[in-house]
Amino acid sequence: MLLKGSCHCGAVHFSVESPHPYPYNLCYCSICRKTAGGGGFAINLGALADSLEVEGSENLSIYHARINDEKSNAERHFCATCGSALWVYDSRWPELIHPFASAIDTELPVPPQRTHLMLGSKASWVPVNADEDDLCFEEYPEESLAQWHERNGLVS
Repeated sequence: MLLKGSCHCGAVHFSVESPHPYPYNLCYCSICRKTAGGGGFAINLGALADSLEVEGSENLSIYHARINDEKSNAERHFCATCGSALWVYDSRWPELIHPFASAIDTELPVPPQRTHLMLGSKASWVPVNADEDDLCFEEYPEESLAQWHERNGLVS
C-alpha cells in the first residue's frame, strides 16, 4: 500500500510503500510518548526504506533518544519547522522504515486487533483502552509487525 504523509505545516511531504499498513501497535514507552504520543502512546507502521521519497528534506531534523546515557540507533525524523514526528529509521533493520501513523494522510485500514506494548513505561495518567481481543505487554512482544499482519491474514 502506498502511504503518503506530511508534517502539520506542509514543509515536508513523503511517500513510502507499506506492506504492513495496519495501525495496531500502540507503544507507551517514554520515548514514543514524549516525542510523538500526545495521547500517551505512538503508533508506528511498517514500510520499505528503499521506497521512501521526500519533498522538503531540507526541513527535516533527526533526534536520537538517549537510553541509559547511550545514543539510540533509532533516528527519529521530524519537521524542523513545526516539530511533527514523521518516521523512525534504525540501521539494525536497514530495509525498514517506520512512519508514525499520525503523520499519514492516506486513509489507513482499521485493525481487527491492537497490541499495547511497553505498558511498564506507561504514564500513570494514560488509560489503556484495550478491547477484549487486544494483546497487552509490559515490554516488547516477540511478534514483529510482519508476523502480526501474517497471523491476521493481512499480508498485501
